[in-house]
Formats: sequence, structure tokens, C-alpha cells
Amino acid sequence: MLARGHVGPEARGPNPLGSASRWTSNTSRKDARCPTLQHPVEVQRSGKVQRSGELQQRASSQRSCFLGVETWPELVWESWDLGRDFTKTLVLKNVHSKLQKLRFRPPVSKFFTTLFPQIIVVSPGTSFLMPVTFRPLERCEYEDSIEFQSKDGSFQVSLRATIPCHSLEVPESVLLPLCAVQHSSHTTFLFRNVSKLQTRFRWECAAPFQLSPEEGLLKPGQECRVTVVFRPQEALVYQREARCKFGEEGVEAESHCTVLLQGPAKYPCLQLKGPDRKEEEEPGGSLLNFGSVAVGCSVRKHFDILNPSPVTASFSLCRLRGGVPRLGSEFSCDITRGEVTPGASLRAAVTFTPVAVDTVSVDYLSLSYPGALSRAVLKLTGSCIGPVVTLSSSVVDFGCVEEGSEVVRTVELVNSSPAEAVYQWDLDCGGHSVFRVQPAGGRLCPQSHTTLRVVYRPTHPIAHHRRVACLILHRDPIFLDLIGTCHSELQQPVTLRPRHLVLYQLHQHRKLTQYPPDLLGAMLQDRKIQLDQQGALCLLEEVRREGQSSAADIESTPMEEYYQACSGGIAPLSSSSSSSSSSSLSPHVTVEPAELVFNHGPSSSSSSSPSSSQAVTVTNHTKGKISLVWTVAPDSTFSVSPVSCDLGPLKSTSFRVTYDPQQINTLHGAQLECFAVYKILRDHRQVEEQLMCPPWCVTVRVTGHSFQPGKQHFLPHCSLQHPRVVFPAVSVPSYRTVLFRNSGDLPLTFRLDPDRSAPSAASVWVVPSCGLVRPGEHQILALGTTPTEDSPKQGFGLSLQLNAAEYTQELTVVSVVEKLCISLEGDGSLYFQPTAVGSCSQRAHCIRNLSCLPLCFQWRIPGPDQKLISVEPDSGELQPNESVVQTWSFSPLEETMCMLKPYLTFWPIQTPGCKKSRLHFKVIGIGSKGSIQTLTDKGLSHDPNTEPNGLQLDSVRGTIASHSRMLLRSTVSPHRQALYQWTISYQTLSAKGSALSPPQVFCEVRGEGVFPTLQVIDARSGDTLGGLSKVQIWNLFSLDGLNSHLLSNPAPPELTYRTPTRHSVHRCPSFFTSAMLDFNFSAAPLGSDPSTVLLVFDNTGHIPVDWAFLFPEDQQIELEYWAETGEFTSTELHQMKVQDNRLFSISPRSGTLLPGQQRAVTFSYRHDFSGTDRLPVLFKLSHGREILLNFQGVTVERDRPYLHYTSSRHVFSPVPIGGFSPPRQVYELYNGGAVPVHYEVDTNPLTQLQADNFNQPVMCCLNPLGEVPPGKTAMLEWVFSPLEAKTYSVDIPVHIQGGDSMLVRFEGCGFDSRVPGSSGPLYFPDAHSSVPCVQKVPLPGQVVFLSEERVSLGDIPVHTRSTRILFLTNVSQTDTVHYDWDLPQQDSQQVVQISPEQGSLCPGQSALCVLTLTSTDCPTFYQLDLICQVTQEAALAQYHDALRRWEEERDRQQHEFTLTEKDLRESQGVQETVVVPVRNGSPLRKYKTLPPIRAAVAGWRARPTRAERRAQREAASAWRRPEPPRPALLHLGVTARSHGLLEYHAHFPNPIDAHRVCRSLQSKSQSSDASSSSAPPPAGLPPLTHGPERDILTFILTSLFRSLLDDPSFHESLISGASEPVPYFTQLRQTDPCRPPSSGSVSSPPSPKPPRPPCPRSSSAPLPPRPQVSLGGTGVRVKEQRGAVGSAGIAGGSSGSRPRTQDALNAQRAQLLSPLTPEDPVQRSVQESIRRRAEFGDVCEEVLVNTIQNLMTEAFLGELVLTARPRIIALPPVSVSRASGAPRKMSRGVSEVERESHTEQ
Repeated sequence: MLARGHVGPEARGPNPLGSASRWTSNTSRKDARCPTLQHPVEVQRSGKVQRSGELQQRASSQRSCFLGVETWPELVWESWDLGRDFTKTLVLKNVHSKLQKLRFRPPVSKFFTTLFPQIIVVSPGTSFLMPVTFRPLERCEYEDSIEFQSKDGSFQVSLRATIPCHSLEVPESVLLPLCAVQHSSHTTFLFRNVSKLQTRFRWECAAPFQLSPEEGLLKPGQECRVTVVFRPQEALVYQREARCKFGEEGVEAESHCTVLLQGPAKYPCLQLKGPDRKEEEEPGGSLLNFGSVAVGCSVRKHFDILNPSPVTASFSLCRLRGGVPRLGSEFSCDITRGEVTPGASLRAAVTFTPVAVDTVSVDYLSLSYPGALSRAVLKLTGSCIGPVVTLSSSVVDFGCVEEGSEVVRTVELVNSSPAEAVYQWDLDCGGHSVFRVQPAGGRLCPQSHTTLRVVYRPTHPIAHHRRVACLILHRDPIFLDLIGTCHSELQQPVTLRPRHLVLYQLHQHRKLTQYPPDLLGAMLQDRKIQLDQQGALCLLEEVRREGQSSAADIESTPMEEYYQACSGGIAPLSSSSSSSSSSSLSPHVTVEPAELVFNHGPSSSSSSSPSSSQAVTVTNHTKGKISLVWTVAPDSTFSVSPVSCDLGPLKSTSFRVTYDPQQINTLHGAQLECFAVYKILRDHRQVEEQLMCPPWCVTVRVTGHSFQPGKQHFLPHCSLQHPRVVFPAVSVPSYRTVLFRNSGDLPLTFRLDPDRSAPSAASVWVVPSCGLVRPGEHQILALGTTPTEDSPKQGFGLSLQLNAAEYTQELTVVSVVEKLCISLEGDGSLYFQPTAVGSCSQRAHCIRNLSCLPLCFQWRIPGPDQKLISVEPDSGELQPNESVVQTWSFSPLEETMCMLKPYLTFWPIQTPGCKKSRLHFKVIGIGSKGSIQTLTDKGLSHDPNTEPNGLQLDSVRGTIASHSRMLLRSTVSPHRQALYQWTISYQTLSAKGSALSPPQVFCEVRGEGVFPTLQVIDARSGDTLGGLSKVQIWNLFSLDGLNSHLLSNPAPPELTYRTPTRHSVHRCPSFFTSAMLDFNFSAAPLGSDPSTVLLVFDNTGHIPVDWAFLFPEDQQIELEYWAETGEFTSTELHQMKVQDNRLFSISPRSGTLLPGQQRAVTFSYRHDFSGTDRLPVLFKLSHGREILLNFQGVTVERDRPYLHYTSSRHVFSPVPIGGFSPPRQVYELYNGGAVPVHYEVDTNPLTQLQADNFNQPVMCCLNPLGEVPPGKTAMLEWVFSPLEAKTYSVDIPVHIQGGDSMLVRFEGCGFDSRVPGSSGPLYFPDAHSSVPCVQKVPLPGQVVFLSEERVSLGDIPVHTRSTRILFLTNVSQTDTVHYDWDLPQQDSQQVVQISPEQGSLCPGQSALCVLTLTSTDCPTFYQLDLICQVTQEAALAQYHDALRRWEEERDRQQHEFTLTEKDLRESQGVQETVVVPVRNGSPLRKYKTLPPIRAAVAGWRARPTRAERRAQREAASAWRRPEPPRPALLHLGVTARSHGLLEYHAHFPNPIDAHRVCRSLQSKSQSSDASSSSAPPPAGLPPLTHGPERDILTFILTSLFRSLLDDPSFHESLISGASEPVPYFTQLRQTDPCRPPSSGSVSSPPSPKPPRPPCPRSSSAPLPPRPQVSLGGTGVRVKEQRGAVGSAGIAGGSSGSRPRTQDALNAQRAQLLSPLTPEDPVQRSVQESIRRRAEFGDVCEEVLVNTIQNLMTEAFLGELVLTARPRIIALPPVSVSRASGAPRKMSRGVSEVERESHTEQ
């Protein structure tokens, strides 16, 4: 039993659950073998059946309503025992408003009993209680029912008895949401225990589904929600059955139910894209380039994670495994994992924060997600740039300055980089130096500069030169040379100039600075040295060349120079340097120690004086005597003694540095400077200028404090940037800078921890290692070391003691040498697929730098192998953690296997001359000979014409791997509409491009160049144009011409604008096409419904077509008001009126049609203004044709007669000359107005034409006068009888009574059929063969369709009947329709008939209609339009109801009236009240108003007058007679051409057997012609003309007819005459009175059944009713339609047709049963005479036709299968009587007569 399932709110996905099913235990049905009767519950009413499945879905506790009776749909017994009675009460409540009488059928089985059957009467609102007793005998289930019947129908109530059992209600299926592979999705479903037993359940399910909970216990009626988890591992649609075993607790479950679990799985797909989509693409993935970023700054960029798949995917972002930078990754991403829904994207941000200047950082983000088929990698790259600081001048010259005076100079410090620069001058500006720079340190913003103030204040009369270092954070220091000369009254040393510094540098490189000037002068005089072109000293040529070579090789770096200056002139890293480096840095004067610390550490308690002193030693390394002068600062806590002294060559001396603080508990620091100069230079008169040597300056950095013992030192507030210093992992001297900032308000001192026991810490030099940092200022520390392999990889610590106390600042240093490492993809091997000899194959290979150093690499390929393999690029640089994809090429020279071993060499970029590392690589390739196989499509047509320039290949050269395919795309650009063919050849090339084989044909490419095209395949008219046939619409809209233009090629001007474009500035745009057609909407009265035409366009081509209908406003460029100049023409004004009022409309106006697709377009014309409206509309096919459509429509005033002419020229069909019976032809006149039109054809031109042609009527109009009803079409019948083989033309005026005349040109061509090659056709030319015969698209609201809309009978002879079968189908499922055929006449005769002419169609029913065309005696062109009027039954019923109410109201108003005093006063002089009908038009007036002075615009509706408005209000208030519903019109076009018999025999000999000439029609026409020509007109009858005589005659005849209708005797005579038998057979049989009838058995052969004699009538009378033939078991029974008498009635089968006397009956029976033998000459003559009668042939034809029609009707209704195999029936053996000549079959009439005779006997 089925029940509805329930879906909880937690369920995911569309409709995850199916319908629920109830599962019961198997044990409960083991004993269910009771033979109970099972009846399906049905509710029947008005012929409709409602199945019990719908009722059983409702719960039994809910009451339902059946036929106005409310009751339960079923009674269920659940708890019962054997041997007892269980009674339930069935309540029947009448919820209807009427009394209900019910009959019921009791239960069939003996197990259910109820009341005795009786009639139950239930009043409205009351209930009837019916007890139902259940008496079980076995332990099984029982089912029965009680059926109730009323006058409206019947219904049943089910009776069921069930036994308690375990039962679960579970859904049939559960649909899981779409899930990604290796992901999970879940949903829930409910299942319920529908039994009254406690049930234990356990679920079992296979992967990838998992259910929770898996087992449990359910109480009766309890529900449980189960969660289904779906974890697919592959992209499949999984279907698994989850089995639930259930039963009693503690007992093994035997029952089970299943739920179908369905889960679709798809592979996820995630993509990485930059936000601007302009990022560069790498071969291995996407690239996110940060560019150059300043050190210490951060740049943030975003990228998107896109999910184009239909499933939700969870992902994780991680760095690519492999090399990790020693400083950690400088890239950070804000998202590490997440989830992306289908079609969505997630934006992630990456921040780049570089710390190492002049390095390139590379990292990779790998996007991983479960179920991924490929890996998405995002490459992150960025470079770090530091400050670029320069000085505006490298030398500041103070000139000659008097002792004690001060000179100031300025210099510019410029930062030209985007990074901020932190600088500090290594100069004591506290008075301990003769030079002072202000400011001494600070920050320089990016792309800025600052002005430095340099002060020179000498204290001793000597020359001063100091090379001051400016420390730049993250950069090497820059140096500024400060020179100045101090003169006193007593001493005037040589003035120092900048040129002397240039010469000193040259002398230092030439190692001449170690000699004093006097010694150099002596050597110059001895010509041991000489002056060069620059004026510098140089050795002899040989010595100078060696000195230059040695000096040019070594050049100290700025950082080494700074270290040497801070170390007292001694290079701190000289031990690790080369000998050449140490010699190049050999000092002239050194001081040791270079740093002094006073009272650093705990103060000694034994110290009695706060002052202390320490000694420093100054050494002279030159070969001359020098003078040493210390700069003394007044009031300084530090002093040097002695202040000056002279020092001999290669000698040393000591100086005492004293620290004498004047204030306790303070910190002090200074940089003491000492200038050393050759003593001979103190007098300028003793030295020549070219021998001048600038002085040297050495410094001693001193710090001290005056804190008392036990006194707490200052608490330092400082910071280090950056506290972790990493040196390059290469064994070369390296330097780094650290910023030490004092962020407190008190000064602090720092000192490198002297107890550096670790060797790694001792290898690091920090300068300065001690010093004083004032509040808010900073100190740049320079660290230098040479990394070693045994250094700790994690680094070691350096401690800075602060403020001479226990405060420290830790600094971590990493200086370890790492081995270089490069990884090769594929474990160092590369395999190539088999490659053709002479060709080249390529493969991509990736190498990655896993070390922390930037490397240079280069591939080395052995010489012989270079011809086989190559790699691009073969060399380059690899940044740390960077990967490079390289392309390897393999070009085999012979058919063999090659194993090649190139190797990769790499080395650090910092040490290009070091030892290079090598990594071996293996390349394996196979050289073979291959071939190419062509795979092309089949079924291409052949085209001999080719245009080679129309085909373009996307690739003309390439490489194809072995055993693989390559997709070669070709682009065809046809130049014209034609078939193209190209031949593609190929050649195999070598790696160098040379051909290895001759050209071979690869394939042929064929294509067809086409233009977009459309075709009109159907046309329908509606609303006002509903009366026009499809052929007329086809001609009005020139659809043949439109289809012809659409199939032709566009002219080049039409492709000026390939798509719809606004290109014109005029209101009448210019056109580029010569194709112009008329779309004529015909004519209709003013204010009528719009004229609507529906055209169906079909894309018959092979490409999509974009089409559009462009009005003039669609092609006009909108201009501003000031740009429009000039006045509008009448044409422009008219088009503006048409477009503004939307008189013409198209829906839709544009669209796209795919190949084979169809679209219906509606064209509409509104009749709002009288007159003729025109509008040019351009029909544009994009990249195709342009066709100008001239829309034309006529709106006629209501009271104006108007005939609409399709064309003013009509061409008759060609007629052969010399014929005796020229065919009749027609010309159509359509009345487009609202009033009947009386027309008259002026025959004077025809008379003149007759006179010009030997008084022969060449053209003759048979009906020159006539009337055309509104909306109808009249046929002008013409006879064209040419005398000569030429073209005749005549202009005929057609006059309209009260309207305008029209001049129509009629043309006809005569031809001689005897002349060979005559162009005139004799056969019937169907001019409308292109008009579709089947309706393609329905009109809105159309419910009835014709199987064919056009029937062409072709060429037929005269006096024949042609029959066709049609079907009318009602496609509606609810409405019944009535149809009625309106049959036209031609030649004043009813030539066409349809049977049945009217009828009704039930919903979905079809009717077979038989069309019969009877050709007249005159050859004619038949062009008939049959109209079928279809009306819905509901509309007719509504109309009849409204008409009945209107007639009742009209009768009431005629018999009732109300008199008031006002009416009496107004009608005192009136004797009779006349009811004047309301006039619809304008009221009648005695005088007519004058027209307005200013004429209204033509076509605009005039404003109604006051009287007209009053008449309109009265007409609106009057109760009008209801109008019948407007029927829907179906048009059936019938075309044919009839020929004379002789002509048809001569020209159509083959199909003559297909037609039968009806001689009865021929004889009737001849007799009617003879009678009409010979018999005179009856005398005494007035002519039937209009006037008083006709009225009198009509009145008299009407009175006579009414008196006959009131005469009872006349009625009796009619009844008695109708009951008399018709002598049907007797009048055709010659009776022999002498021959007695035989009393024996009937053994004579049956006589043929003659037809009824035709009734005499005129040729215009309708045809006799056709007999309807039905097939019986014994013969053929013919029944006449419309009350015709059958053969059985003639023989006395019915009581009303029996003869009055028994004798007459016996005589007739004897005549029929008399034996006739073939040898009887009388009988033979009678039979021959009957066969020769025309009526006999007509009856035979009708019998056969009706038989075929009946067979077709039965086949159409499905009662007969025409295609079934015929069955052979074995007949019984022939008896003796039949062998003697007895007939095998008898007619039905004879058999019935014989049966009656035996009965009477």
C-alpha cells in the first residue's frame, strides 16, 4: 500500500525523496490464503472514473465526500480474534442541499454482513448509521466493499481486516545532492513504524553511502530521522539499495525493506586567477608578480580561486614542498583553507614583506583539494630594493683657514630610490673633531634630498684630511672627503687641494705613499721615478707595469674600508683575506686599541679617584718621519697626553687617554681623532706640489660612566632592527647592517660582550663594538663575517651590554655555508617518444633551486650528442626556491635507440670563480620511421570548382608525436555562394626544415559557401482578413516573390551594412537594394478590428540567421532639434503619422533562427484613419539580403462602397486557338467595405474588341452585373476565345454604384497547339503550387484543424465527379464545437459538395468529410474557396441564453408601459405612438451644415457633432439584440480545370480510365438545354422584377401557403402519401403475366439491384442524396440518406412501407422470386437495358464510392487496419444444388422476402 513520504527541512538537493512505501513483515502474509473477494474502490459519476489509488492515499480516519454524501472511504478492522463478531458503524451524512436516496449492494463475502438491501433516504444535513459486522474464520487478511448508488452515480466503501504485523513506512528513493569526488554531502529522511508493534531495525548499506543511526528500536507510530552521508570516490552516478531489516526485538529479523539511494558525483575543478586577468602565465601555472618592493615595506595583492564546476569544493593553500628560505617565507597568505560553491569565486590576499636588499624572493602556493585531477600552482615573485643614497659632491674643500676660525660648507644628500634611507655619519660632533656634520644622522624619505651643514674649525696649523663614512642602513657606506689647511702666524703648511687627493689615490695604487716627499723628490731627481701625463709620480716602465697589474687586480670595498678605519687602520678580516688583499690594505698609521671603555662593569671599591686613564699606541708604518696631532676638545671628560709629537719611520709611541668626568652618575662617549702628516709638509716651502701627500687620520672610540658603586644605572629603552641577521651561505666575507635605536629619554652606552667564548661568535666583527647613543637617536651597527660550514645552522647569539650593567640586547647571527642543491624532474631522466628520423620532438623539463643562494647554471652536452639533443634555455640564473621549465628537443639521425648523458653545472652568483658543481642527467630517445594517417569525415559532396585562396589553416608547420593525433583547424572564407574543394598535401621535414619526402595528398576539404536565407512556409489571416483565403493572402503579400528574393544572392550594395545600423540622417532613409515587394493588407472598414496576417519563416539553410524588420525610424540617426532643417515633405509627414500612431506593427520585429528552426511573425494593420496608408519597411538579413517591403493598407469609411483590387492587371491562362469550347476563367473582386457593393462591368470595350476581330467574341464577361456582400469575394466569369496565336489586351472599366470606378487591364494569350514548341500549356497550370497545403502554425484560440487546406484535382473531363477525403479534427480536450460548410457556386451551379455539410465534434474527435466536385458541361477553370465556420458549443449556448432573455424583455416592453402626467401633457396632440428604431448612423436633418473653412488633414477622424454624440449615447443606452458568436473560419481551396471529352481524349489518353463520365448529368444538361430553348415561357406570370407587382405576387403566394398549412386534410394527404410504397424495382422490371411464379426453393441467380430513377430537375438543382453503404454479414445494405428507403423497406421489412393488400404483396413476391435463367431472352434484354441506363452506372459508382468511404472511415476510427495481412477462409464444399447453377449469395432484400414468405406459410 502506498502512502505519501515526508521530507524534513534538513534534506538537501532538489526533491531528494521519492514517494513513500509501506513495508510489512513477511511473516504476516504466510497464512494469508483466504479466498476473499477484492474489489477496487471506484467512484463513478457522469462517465468519469476515479481510481482507488487516489482515495487510498488519504488516511482512513479522514472522511471524504462522494456525490454529496460524506463518509469514510474505508473501514478497517485491526484488532480482532477468531470466533467473535466485530461491528463498526458506517456513518453516511448528506451534505447536499437536496434529499438523497441511496441504494447499496451489501458485501459479497460471508465474512462481512450489514443491513438487508433497502433504499436509504437521507435528508439534507442528517446522517444514516449502517452497522457492518465482521466475523473472521481464519487468521488472514480480508477485503470486501459496499457499493452505494444514487441518481448521480455510484461509489464504494472498502472493508478491510488486517492482522497486526511489523510494518515500516520508508521512502522509495532518496536523492543526495550533487557532490564532488572525495568530498561528502548529506541529507536526511524519515521512516515511521506504522504498525502497532514495537519494531527493531538495522540498516545495511554499501559504500559510498553511510547511514546513521544504523540500528534502533521504534515504538508504534514513532518516527526516526536517518542521516545519509555520501562520500564518492569517482565521478559516477551511484545507486545503492539500503536494506533495513526489522522485526521483533530479540528475534532475528526476517522482514526487510529497501530504499534506493542515488547520488551523483562530479570531479571538482578550481582555478587560480589574478583579479585583473592581466598577470603573466607561467608554464607551470599562474604568476603573481609583486615587482620591486622597498625593504621594510609590505605590498598586498589579491588573486581569485574560481570554481567553474557544478559541485562545492573544499581546498587548502600551502607552500610547495622543497626549499624554504633561511629567513622564512617573505610571502604570507590570509587564507589557508576554505570552500568554494559552484560558479563562485573566493578572493585571497598575499602580502610580500622583503627583508634582504638586492634579493629576489620566489615562492609557490599549491592549491590542493580532494578529487583534483590536476594541480594548480601560483608562483609568487618579488624583488627587494634598498635606498640609493648619493652625495652631491664627494669632496668638501674648506681651503686655507686661520687658526681658531670656523668655516661652513653645505652638501646635498640625495635618496633616489622608493625606499626610505636611514643614515648616520661616523663623526664625533661633540668637539673632538675639527670637522662637524649637521645633522649627524636621520631618515631620508624616498625620492628626496636633504642639505647637510659641514663645519671646519681647526685647532692646529696643519693640513687636515679626513675620509668620513656615512653609514646607510641595508647599504654599503658612502664616503665624504673633508680637506682643509690651517695657517697661523708662525706656521704655514702646504695648502691641501682636491687635486692632491686624486694624485694620492694614484700614488697609493702605485705604492708610493709609504715614502716621504723629500725621498720621492730625491728619487725624482735621480730619475728612479718620473711624472706621467697627469702629473703623478710613477716608477719606471717595467716597475710601473707590474705595479699596475697587481694594483688593478685588487680593489677594496667600501665596507672593508670602513672596517679598517674603525679598527685603527688595521683590517679586521685580514686573516681571512688573501695576501694581495692585505698588501693593498696596508696602513700608513695605526692605533691600538681603537676602542677604550672606562669603568665598564662593576666599579672598584678601591678606586679613590673618579678619573682613570688608559694608553694607546700609535705606529708609523711609513718610511718617513711624521707628526702626530690630537684634536683637543675643551671642557671634555676625555683628554689625551701628549697632544702632539713626532714619530720616526717604522716607530711606535704611546699616548695616555684620561677619563675625568665632572659629574657623577652619568654616561659619556666620544671619538678621539689623531692626524698624522709627514713632518716635512709643515712648511710649504720645502715641498713641491706634485709631491704633496695628504695627512692620515686615526680614531679611538671611548666610552665611560661615573656611576657610584651601588648606584643603579639607567634603565635602557632600545630596539634592534632586525634582531636576526642572516649572512649569505657562501664562504666569502659578507656584511650586514643593523639599526640600534635608543627610544628612551636618557642616553645609553653599548658594548659587545667581550666574553665571546664561542668560535662562531668570535668570527663576527661588529663595528662599532661600543659607543654612546643619545636619546631618540640611533646607531647603525655593521656586522661582518665569513660563513663556515661548521657554524650552527640555527645561528648563534651576540650580546650587547647596555649602560655598563647587566642589561643586554640579544642579536642572533646565522652564518653557515650550505651546499648547493638543484632538483631535476623525473629523477634525473628524460624519455622521448619514438620520433621519426629527420624530424624533431620536444618535451618540457623542470629544474628547481632548493638552496638559499641564487645560482647560475649551464647545461653541458658532449660534442657528438649536440646533433641529437638540445635544450632551451641552456643557461641562466635561478633564484632561491625558483623553478624553470626548459624545452628539450630530440632530433634522431638514424633508426636506433639513443642514450645520452648531458650534465648540469651550477655555481653561486656571488662567487663566479669558485668550484662549480655538476649534476648528471640521462636522456633516452628512439629514432624510427613513421607515417601519417588521414582521419576525415565522410559524406561530402563533390565540387569541381575550387578557389584556393578561400582556405586558411591555423598551422602549416608542426610536430606530431608518435601514435597520436593532431587537430588541424581550417578556416573557410567563401567569396560567393558555391561549392568549394581544396586538396591539402603534406611533407615530412627534418629538424633543419629540409624536405624528407615528396608532397603527399593529405585530405580534401570541401565546403559550401552560403548566404543566410529564410523561407515563408505558411500564411494565416485573422480578424478582419479572416474572409480571405490563403491563396489571396499569398498573392497580397507577394510571398512567391519574397521567397524568390530570399533564395537569391545579395548584391554588393546590400552588404554595405551587414547588420542593422542607423545610418541615415533623413526621415526617409536611402536603400541599397533593388528588391522591392508589396505587402498589401487589403481593405477594411473604419474602426474595425486590425487586419492580422501570420507568416511562418523557416530557416532552410545551414547557418543561423539574424533577421530584422526595420522601420524608417529604426534606420534614422537621432539628431538634435537644432540640427533638423527644412520643412517636411508630404511623404515624410505621412510616414510620421503612420509611425507615430503605430498603424503598422510587427511582432516580433527581430530575432535569430537556427538551422531548421521556425518562427511565426505577426503583421498587423490598424484601421484608425480612413484612407490609404503606406510605409516602407526594410527586411534585413544580417550578412545577407535586403528586401524593401512596401506596406499598404486601405481603411474605408463605413458608408462608402469599395472594391479592393489586388492588381490592375489580370492575365488569363493561355487558350489554344481553334477550340469549340474555351474554358471559363474567373477574376476576383473583394469588398473591403462595410456596405454591399453593386458593380457593373462596362462591356463597350469588349464590343469594340469583338468588332475588331471579325465580330467574334474574343473576351466575354458572363456576369457583368452583380453585388458583393461586405467582406466577401465575387467571381467575374470570363470566356477567352482567341482567334489568333497572339496576345490580346483590353482595358475594362469597372463601375461601382456610389463609388469610384477602376480600370483593369485584361490580357490573354492564344497559342496554336499544332505548332511544335508552342509555349502555351494545355494542361492545368496550378499557379499556386507554392502555397502550402497543410497548416504549419495554429492561430491563437484555434481548436479545429483541416488535414489539407488546398486540394488540386488537376485536369478532369466534363460531366465527371472527383472525390477527395478530408478530416476535421478538434484538438481541444474540453470544448465541443459545431462546424458548417459554406459552399460557393460557379457558373450559377452548386458544383462542389461536402458530406456532411455540418455537424459537431466532441473534444479530441475527428470527422471524415467527403469532397465531391461535379464538373459542368462547359470547360472551366475552377478556383473555389470553401469556408468552414467553426463555433464553440459553449459560446452558442451563451448566445441562445442571452437571446432568450432579450426576447422576454422585448415582449415585456411591448405589453407594458407607464403613464405619467408628464407623458400625458407631452402627448396631448398625439393620437398614435410610433416606436422609431434607433438609427446607428448620423441623425436625419432637413438642412446640412456647411463644411469647415479649414479642411481637415486627410485621413484624420472628424470630431462628432452634438447630435451624433447624443445618438451614440442613446444607442449605447438601448438594449441591443445579442449578436451570435463570431465563428472561426477555415478555408479550403479547390482548384481544377475541366476539358471537353474530345479534347481530354486527345491530350490525356492515359488518365481517361480514372474518370467516369456521368451520362445522366450529360442527358440532363442536354434536356434542360433543349427544354429551355424549345419550351416557351409560361404565359400569364408576371416577371419577377422589383416593384409593386412583385410585392402583390409575394403577398398572394404567402396567403396560399399559410392556408395550406392550416388545412388538416392537406396534412393527412401528405402523411398517407408518404406511407405508400415506392415502386422502386417494379418500374424497372418487365413483368410477364403469363409466367406463373415457382413454389420451389429460390434457385435463380439474383438480379442486379437497380437504382432509384432520377427525379427530374433543372441543371442548377443539387445532386441527389448519396446512399450510405454499410457492410453486413450476408451482403451489401444500401441506406439512403435523408429518409431514403432501403431495399428491405421495399420488400416489406417495415410496417409503414407494407402494401395495403395481401394480394399485391404476394404478386410482388412472386415476381421477385420467379426463376430467371440466362437462357431467357426476355431476361437478358431486361438486364442489358438496365445496364445501359445511366442511372444504373451512377448507382454502382455511388455504391463503390460509399463502400470505400466507409472503409476509410473505419480505418480512421481504428476499427479497420488497412495494412493487415489478408486471411484465407476455407469455404465448405460445393453442394449438389449449387453445382447445378444455384447462386452462392443472395441479396439482403431477397433473403428478407423469403423469410417473410416462410413465416406466413
